[in-house]
Formats: sequence, C-alpha cells, structure tokens
Amino acid sequence: MILDVQEAGFRYDQRRKIFSDISFSLAEQEVLCILGPNGIGKSTLIRCLANLNPLCDGSIRLHDRDIRSLNRRDVAKIIGYVPQAHEIVFPFQVRDFVLMGRAPHLDLFSSPDREDHAKTDAAMDLVGITRIADKPVNEISGGEYQLAMIARALAQEPEVLLLDEPTSHLDFGNQIRVLEIIDRLARDGLSVIMSSHFPDHAFLSSNNVAIMQDGTFMAYGPAEAVVTEENLRRAYGVDVSIIYNHDVARQVCVPHMSGQCRCRDTQHPESMNAFKPVSKNEVKS
Repeated sequence: MILDVQEAGFRYDQRRKIFSDISFSLAEQEVLCILGPNGIGKSTLIRCLANLNPLCDGSIRLHDRDIRSLNRRDVAKIIGYVPQAHEIVFPFQVRDFVLMGRAPHLDLFSSPDREDHAKTDAAMDLVGITRIADKPVNEISGGEYQLAMIARALAQEPEVLLLDEPTSHLDFGNQIRVLEIIDRLARDGLSVIMSSHFPDHAFLSSNNVAIMQDGTFMAYGPAEAVVTEENLRRAYGVDVSIIYNHDVARQVCVPHMSGQCRCRDTQHPESMNAFKPVSKNEVKS
C-alpha cells in the first residue's frame, strides 16, 4: 500500500471536531472518491492527507513511514495536491505556473534545467493545455485553470494525487474532461483520492468510494455497493434513484425533487415506463 490511514481524527479545538476514526488504505492505480455534503470535512481530510494539517489522532503512513517524520519536500515527491480553485492575482504564464511543480526536485539555489522544462511540457501536454502555455493564468478560463493546477501537481511526479473537488465551478464538458484525465492517470500508474459533490462521479472514475457523514466514513467500498439509494438519502437528506443505463453500461444517480413520487415501483410495473425513452410517435401534439 502506498498510503495507509488508521483511526485518523482532526479538530481545530476541543469543541470543534471535524472528523474522527477514519481508516482506509490506498493501493497503486486506485481511485478513491470521497462523497459527502458541504461542511462535512472532506477538504480538511484531504489537507491532512497532504500533511498540511497535522492529525490530532491516529496516523497516516506513506510507504510504511509516518508522514509526520517526513519533511514537506519529501512528502511533495510522493503526494501532489490540487486544492479547490482560487483567485490568481499575479499573472504568471501558464508554463511558469506549471513549472513551479518541479520545486520539490530542485535544490535551494538551483534553477530549473532542461529536464525540468521537459517534464513541465509533458504535464501540460497530458492535460491538454499546451496551446495556452504562454497565456497569463489570470486570463484563462476556470476549466483551463483547473487543468493547469492538475498539470502543476503532475510536474511533481507524485505517486498519489489528491484532488479537492476538481470539478467544482466547471461546466459539464470540462467536468467530463477532468474525470477522463483522472481515469487515464490511474491507468498509467497514479493513485488518486478525490472529493466530489456528485455521486455520479464515483461511477465514472473510481474503484472505491467513501461517504462522509457525522465526521466519519458511514460507508466505504466499491462504488456499486456504497453509492446506494439508502446511503445517499442518509448523507444528503434527499430521495434518489440509482438506475442502470444500458447505453453507457453503468449506474446513474437521479435525484428527486421535493415531493416527487418514486416511479420505480415493482408492484406496479407500468410505472417503469417513466424510465423508458419516448419515441416520436408516442409524443402527442
């Protein structure tokens, strides 16, 4: 295992517990998706995994070494961290912004060499932003900036990539592009932990899923076993239907509006018509 977490807990003070008793491990090429409502502690947990917030309880081990025994540079060679998008003020060129990811591999007074620039170019090419390499980062779109953040983390050459809601503030197309990149990175050998507000993302790009509730993991395991109607109802307080879509060969999550009837009733098979596509001939004028 690359990453092993045992009974992890964090609090800002004695009265404000963020999470506790969280245990899991991460293998090579594994993608773990962490779901849960706003304010439940997903971002704080990811910051702890990046060793930015020290745990109050439990342990995090990287290659069987306590993360607290490693300095920030050593951690950065193993873990790449992509926070939620934030405003950029200084107009770095995208290429220079991504090049900053090479910092853990540079000595204190050394400058990036040809190899560092080559790895930077490779990271930009991988996420598809080479065409904007010379643009200032404060003038590119939110989707392009999110890709630049991922490229910067990839330039570190990490073994584990931590993504804090990587699709937040992105349009539908860019959400799918980011998820496709995550899937490709995992196939190429990277391990990924990502948080998300969208249960469908767990079906799209993860091996395992954890749902956070009341400061801990209420469920953990394969997506098909964890992302269930009952678990999502408990976590988010809304009714949902989990439906298998044969066109894409996967399950999808359909939320119900408040007061919406549950159409999938096994005792009334005719209600299943609500889940069937309607042909043009069936549409009444």
